[in-house]
Amino acid sequence: MHLDGAGWPVTPDPGADSGWRVAPDGEDLDEWLARHGEPPLAGRMPVLAYGSNANPAKVTWLREELGLTGPAVVLRARCDGLAAVWAAGLRKTDGQRPATLAAAPGVEEEHAVWFATAEQLRVLDRCEGRGLRYRLVRVHTGRVTLFNGAVVDSVLAYTGAGTRRMPLLVNGRPVRCADVDQRGARRLGGRPADGDGLDVTPVHGDPSPDDWPDRLFVYGTLRPGSTAWPLVAPFVVGDPEPARLPGALHDTGRGYPALRPAPETSGPNASRHPFGQAAVPGHVLRLERPEEALPALDEYEGDEYRRVRVALPDGRMCWTYLWTAPVAGMPLLPDGWVENRQ
Repeated sequence: MHLDGAGWPVTPDPGADSGWRVAPDGEDLDEWLARHGEPPLAGRMPVLAYGSNANPAKVTWLREELGLTGPAVVLRARCDGLAAVWAAGLRKTDGQRPATLAAAPGVEEEHAVWFATAEQLRVLDRCEGRGLRYRLVRVHTGRVTLFNGAVVDSVLAYTGAGTRRMPLLVNGRPVRCADVDQRGARRLGGRPADGDGLDVTPVHGDPSPDDWPDRLFVYGTLRPGSTAWPLVAPFVVGDPEPARLPGALHDTGRGYPALRPAPETSGPNASRHPFGQAAVPGHVLRLERPEEALPALDEYEGDEYRRVRVALPDGRMCWTYLWTAPVAGMPLLPDGWVENRQ
């Protein structure tokens, strides 16, 4: 977390609504952002930062030179099958060789994912020369995994838009930035690659935080066959998939349940789920047009719930709705509960 020239570590915690906490006080990341008047993680877009954009000094430069505002939320990520490699052309401004992204089967590198607001993404567009030097795409090659185990599929990234930003081939192979530093990179000789080997979908216009993920975990009245299923069904493609989400389901007494994150299972605040493993049964739905479906579902869920991104046990990210009020006094629901349809 970077703001006003200072940084704070962010650590994963499945018991937090956002899934993350900010040091030194361990405050929920979304609560920290709200206290600073900033959008939560659900209102931010994941952008792969494989070059200097993950560097706090670069973030400070973006603030001073391009007007970047608000906290920068940058989370470490492991990238499998992707690599930062040196680009074919040098920058005109300083003569340095920029990095570019390329497919790299069998390669594992550590980079970062910047959860950017819409305004921050516009700053990154200007920095990267979107449409001229780099293009904004969704990357389907490889696997990007945050350090809480969540997989950021179809991550946004800036990839080469022209010959000068294609990978530099030396003896027929790209040169990884991890293998050669900037000083050595400027002296490299070679030729531009014909492409970067990436499977991507170009992004046209301004992306929306609602675009990703396109999956929704439902556990209550939105389940197939339940009372609100007709509301979501027109947006669903494929068959609903049974799944379980770490968490606890409480009985509101109003005919619909309240989902809260998984209770702690160790440490001073540990608690035991009376029905065994703290996992909520439900279904994963794939949404054809999440940017249209989610606002309608937000209105249906109302102020009692808020939409967050959560990770399934296999790492897949889904939207789901968490109960926002205290659950003290609400009994826990066992598997197989039936909603009140009266």
